[in-house]
Amino acid sequence: MLLSKVLGVVVIARNGDRFNYYQDPVTYAGSPTETTALGEAESHQLGSLLRSTYLETSSPSYIQGISAELVDNSELKARVKAGVEGTVVFDSAIALLQGLYPPNPNNKIQLANETTVVAPLGGYQYIPVETVEPENDRSLESWTDCPAFQKHVKKFYASPEFKAKAKDAQPFFRDIKDYVFGIPTTLENAWNIYDYMSSEFTHNKTYAYRLPPTLIEQARYYANFHEDGVFSDKDINGVGNIAGRTLLHNIIQAVERIAFNGDPLQFLLIETTYQPFISFFHQTGIIDEHPELKAIPNYASAIAIELRRGSPPDVRHFLRIKFKNGTSESFKDVHVFGHRSDIPLTEFIYRAEGSAITSNKQWAEVCNGNSATTTTNIGFGSFSFSLPIPTPISHTHVAFTGAYLVICLLLLSTTIKLVRRSRARAREDRLRLPGDEVSEVAINYGAIVPRGRAEWHSEEESALRDRTAREYAEQPRWFF
Repeated sequence: MLLSKVLGVVVIARNGDRFNYYQDPVTYAGSPTETTALGEAESHQLGSLLRSTYLETSSPSYIQGISAELVDNSELKARVKAGVEGTVVFDSAIALLQGLYPPNPNNKIQLANETTVVAPLGGYQYIPVETVEPENDRSLESWTDCPAFQKHVKKFYASPEFKAKAKDAQPFFRDIKDYVFGIPTTLENAWNIYDYMSSEFTHNKTYAYRLPPTLIEQARYYANFHEDGVFSDKDINGVGNIAGRTLLHNIIQAVERIAFNGDPLQFLLIETTYQPFISFFHQTGIIDEHPELKAIPNYASAIAIELRRGSPPDVRHFLRIKFKNGTSESFKDVHVFGHRSDIPLTEFIYRAEGSAITSNKQWAEVCNGNSATTTTNIGFGSFSFSLPIPTPISHTHVAFTGAYLVICLLLLSTTIKLVRRSRARAREDRLRLPGDEVSEVAINYGAIVPRGRAEWHSEEESALRDRTAREYAEQPRWFF
């Protein structure tokens, strides 16, 4: 079927080259690392390829109506994984966007005084990106801090297939002991062995000259076996596919937005690491046609999911999915869910949405998480918001808490009454003494005692009273 028009695209891109990076073989907690100039160049090259494919009007995959020269931030969204591998993924996203929308001298503004100002670096285009931290949103890093996933990893290590492969790999592990400098040489550690050897082989000339032939290829072979077993599952809903299950929700949301005429979104970039690629290939059945993809994708690899509108008479929406493995290959079509051509959008959604993990709450349920800080997203992703939710608690706990609060309130009320009564009594004590009354009595200080009462007073007292009467007017006084 000829499909005439590309309405938009979702691009899932892996980060570019970086220095050595260690991952725990069970929990997948990672060590610090940094991107390299090579990695930034790889991602920039990918961005330039995406530009020539989707933003140039002469391309058969040109996105109809998109702003091709100056970015329209309502048409382009970028989501960047901000968990393990740290700033490497962010740096790769920025480099890719530089290639997608390079500096343009038309990125300028004219001021009120008629001065024209061009953006720095010849019109550099500053494109906002959304960093997705796993503490808030698990859609781009769902395999860390997940007990069920760790159980899946241990089960894989205990499988007969893994034990047989570990036995076959013993000669290789003996040969590389002098080239991994203390890294445990076991199949459980196959990814760390390969990543170290590959990083040194790329960046260390002395190491590259000394490493015997075929060792790097063997290390890649065992690492591919290891990661494919860890990040896949026989069941599309299995926890081994958890990296792809959270990714699917991002994809479905984006293509639905692009298909809706009232939404301006036309290009979604998801910059991430290699793990979701493996799960996605397994979930959608791509490995059935391309078994070579049961492996770690190269740096700057990308999946492009194009939303296309069919030619008359079938004008439904279809998805065309392409994959590019690293910088040395071009995009090639891959087919999902047993199709040998483009898949109708409605069928893709129907077959994929049942396995998609749509919120942090659902992720916690899948992982059997019990953290009190678990959050739920109203459809997590670039188009949602998060709400904190409490961890479910038992009815017994609720009843006990309620009774405790009632008792505390009663004690508080009794204490307040006692304090008020004590303060009232203290105020009364300050106003009068025991047995005394307060009375208002007017005393006439100017009265003169008759001489007939002189026997009660001395002559001096009488003179004092006479002088007081003359100096002070008669007035009332309070008497206690």
